[in-house]
Amino acid sequence: MAMVCKDRAMGVRESGGGRSSGGGGYSGSGGGKVRAVPRGGRPHRVAVLVRDGMLPIEVGIVHRIFGEARSAGGEPLYELVTCALEPGEVRTDTDFTVNVAHGPEALEAAGTVVVPASGADYGADYGRGEGGSAGRLSPAMAAALGRIRPGTRIASICTGAFVLAAAGLLDGRRATTHWRSVEDFRQLFPAVELDAEVLYTDEGEVLTAAGVASGIDLCLHMVRCDHGAAVANDVARRTVVPPHREGGQAQYIRRPVPEPQVSSTGAARAWALEHLDRPLSLRELAARESMSVRTFTRRFRDEVGVSPLQWLTQQRIERARQLLEETELTVDRIAAEAGFGTAASLRMHLQAVLGVSPRAYRSTFRGPGDGGRDGGGGGNGGGDGLVV
Repeated sequence: MAMVCKDRAMGVRESGGGRSSGGGGYSGSGGGKVRAVPRGGRPHRVAVLVRDGMLPIEVGIVHRIFGEARSAGGEPLYELVTCALEPGEVRTDTDFTVNVAHGPEALEAAGTVVVPASGADYGADYGRGEGGSAGRLSPAMAAALGRIRPGTRIASICTGAFVLAAAGLLDGRRATTHWRSVEDFRQLFPAVELDAEVLYTDEGEVLTAAGVASGIDLCLHMVRCDHGAAVANDVARRTVVPPHREGGQAQYIRRPVPEPQVSSTGAARAWALEHLDRPLSLRELAARESMSVRTFTRRFRDEVGVSPLQWLTQQRIERARQLLEETELTVDRIAAEAGFGTAASLRMHLQAVLGVSPRAYRSTFRGPGDGGRDGGGGGNGGGDGLVV
């Protein structure tokens, strides 16, 4: 499943707009278009709403990923602020507390609000952390969310999705949460289209991540949608994390670490990334690990969560995005460098995943004068068989 950067028009959102509190308006992960944050101006404000019993790692993820995003001149692209229902000492799920300086008024100036998990979210007694009842917001939380401006992008990490669902923001929309809380979530919020298998969902103005590590994926996804692959990849390098995992990737991989004494597929993946410009067969990749094609395919999916063909397509699209953003190469040349073979194949894949043409994508991140030559050619250089 391809994950799309929905058109959230963040430049408009900074000065207001219309945010629907219910369902509708967006569906699945198809459609929409990539749109960058306008150049210049003050950094986009991200408010992190923490609650009693918060998970420090999830709060840190938001600050680290958005805080590392820099412009070409080194200026920060985001301004981050942490807030709580009341300023002061907030309990974590560990043996220390966090002193939060800001109250819910900080939500009023935010362009993006992120709600991490709380230990009180787990189980059917959701809401006890804010004095609420199962599936309902406490008066304090409802009042805090009421301060958020129309048009603000709202995201949750892990069981923070319970808060968004209780506020009605997920009704009729796709969402995900931690696999451990799936049954409780379904019972409490039947109007939500819960997808328990994916890492994260993007429904335009409302996004959800499954938990902890997938919070990194979601934050990188938002940075990528806002400022392009080059900025997101730079953030990933700074934080030493994978630059891109598709939201549709499996949430719970049974063997995320190879069994002892069993070869992984890491060497084949590293080699493939250095040779994306050429046709790559499953037989060739399997040979890099001295495995049969069947064994390699099974272990690849166990370790990565998607098939070798899906993974290669993702990497080629990512490579094409980088080249469109960072170089003056023609679309024909970029198609060849990324391994799609022809401009027509590149256009087909980019349209399927992002809903835009190569020219439109380049213009989004480089300006209307940098569209480049769209190129010609025909056929499908990617192919759907064993050669990918």
